[in-house]
Amino acid sequence: MAVDGRIEHTRLLYERTIFTGDAGALAEADRELDQVEADLAMARGRILHGRFLEGGREDPLELTLFERATQLYRMLGDATGEAESLFWVGCFHQVVRGDAGTAVPLLEQAYHLATRAGDRRTQAEALRHLGIADHFAGRLDAARERLEESLRVRRELGLSAGAAANQVGLIYIAAAQGRHGDALALAEEAYATAESCGAERVMRQVEEARAQMVTPAGDHEDRQ
Repeated sequence: MAVDGRIEHTRLLYERTIFTGDAGALAEADRELDQVEADLAMARGRILHGRFLEGGREDPLELTLFERATQLYRMLGDATGEAESLFWVGCFHQVVRGDAGTAVPLLEQAYHLATRAGDRRTQAEALRHLGIADHFAGRLDAARERLEESLRVRRELGLSAGAAANQVGLIYIAAAQGRHGDALALAEEAYATAESCGAERVMRQVEEARAQMVTPAGDHEDRQ
């Protein structure tokens, strides 16, 4: 049900309570509004994350929104929503605060919860960011494995821009492992994929990777 439909439904539930005495309708209305609040918190948090990526300034409200969404989804028994919001909490700590120690357990929890819920999109997101954490920690084989698995899922879901973004990280890993031929091939494929879907930011990241073929991953691996 769309947001406006859920809100209208709560009005009808209220009227059912006052006209028929059905007090249980209020509990149902509470659940409807909790779902709306959780979805809205997620949406606002994502917008704030996008602003951080554009301007580099942290807004503490971002974390508050994602944590509130997690609390509500968990209370509602919505495993898919809880997995996604947990991912975003982990992403905030990793990307915004650079705190891998806090981020990685949250990302792992999000991955396992998404796996149980059958949420492949969040699986791919969590794998990508766990791969980034491995890369920064120098665990190149583990980073490659996770990014490649995330890439496979993103391709299966038709997320072309996201797939190209994963390949940017794989370019740096290949270069760091001395696989320069693989790195060049990945750069060609990633650029073509990004160009085909208009992902200009990813195209610029590919060009940066080409120019720094032997440089380990840095700010280029943000939330995509």
